[in-house]
Amino acid sequence: MTQNYFDHNATTKVDDVVLDAMLPYFCEHYGNASSGHHLGRVARRAIDRAREQVAQAVNTRPSQVIFTSGGSEANNLFIRGVSDSLKPSALAISAIEHPCVMRPAQGLTRRNGEKWQLHYLAVDIAGQVKMNDAAEILATAKPAMVSVMLANNETGVIQDVASIAEAARAQGSWMHTDAVQAFGKIRVDFAELGVHAMTLSAHKVYGPKGAAALIIDPRLPLKPIIDGGGHENGLRSGTENVPAIVGFGVACELAVSRVAESSVKTVILRDHLEQGLLAMGATVFGLNAPRLPNTCYFALPDIEGDTLVVRLGKKGFAVASGAACSSATPGKSHVLEAMNVSPVLARCAVRVSLGPDNMLTEVDTFLLAMKQIVDEFKNMSTLFNG
Repeated sequence: MTQNYFDHNATTKVDDVVLDAMLPYFCEHYGNASSGHHLGRVARRAIDRAREQVAQAVNTRPSQVIFTSGGSEANNLFIRGVSDSLKPSALAISAIEHPCVMRPAQGLTRRNGEKWQLHYLAVDIAGQVKMNDAAEILATAKPAMVSVMLANNETGVIQDVASIAEAARAQGSWMHTDAVQAFGKIRVDFAELGVHAMTLSAHKVYGPKGAAALIIDPRLPLKPIIDGGGHENGLRSGTENVPAIVGFGVACELAVSRVAESSVKTVILRDHLEQGLLAMGATVFGLNAPRLPNTCYFALPDIEGDTLVVRLGKKGFAVASGAACSSATPGKSHVLEAMNVSPVLARCAVRVSLGPDNMLTEVDTFLLAMKQIVDEFKNMSTLFNG
């Protein structure tokens, strides 16, 4: 069955331009970038070029780009790498962070001996960090580290990271943002955000899986969490995945060149989708907050999200019941819980995340499929209650 792909926040297909750039580094230019011979130097130049492309995409210097195997590793590198450089004190994260930020942060509170104090920055019903509460926590707890994602992977809600970073820096905190979902969908500028560290990932922007980066301020006190040969300026050892890094660089370059056009197209599709869903009685989470242009997180009462995902899959639509990286706890969203959404409604949540290749006809077909499913459930309810 042909699938209409509405799950771009989970991953994206590799762009043809990206794939073409990667292919020579599998068989033709296969050298180890740490080798001194010709093949090794070719690989090293390719990595250097990719580092420049990633840096330019977010307005920073190549020396500030540390390549990792994924966004999860990059986020862990910040949390664990900075904490290993400091005396245990306090750290603060938003209550809606991705598990690869939340779990290592929680892990610091369970260390033997001295432990870190973890503070959660609460969000309002729209999914935005409560700025007054955040300012109070930063002023009183004076956390050594702060991490707030730029855009949430489930709701698409965008956070005012620049203002939080300004408050954090005033308290002497090291500020990080997970920009994995935001980059490629909205403009992302490391310098303007005012953070000390930022996470990016290739496979969210039509690049390959297995390549990501932690962008760092040179002053950030960071220790490696993977020791070995001292790659990436001693901060991330391991033989570089040259093809994936090359693809990451090209994908970043393409993302910047396409972001304006892509955002205009996807927001038109998303708004059309949401008009149809609201007419069916759906709740759209974060509806009145600034959001990524491609993301719609909704719920229809009395139809569980997992059930709706399966039904839509049979009708040819690939959607998600939450975050693809959180499948260990299906049916439960800590993001919606933090937004004080009732557990009953939260179990009905489904995420649609569109891409620039999606068409208005696909959205109309999706809405027709949704109406058919809703009518089927209404008929079943009438049958059992009649």
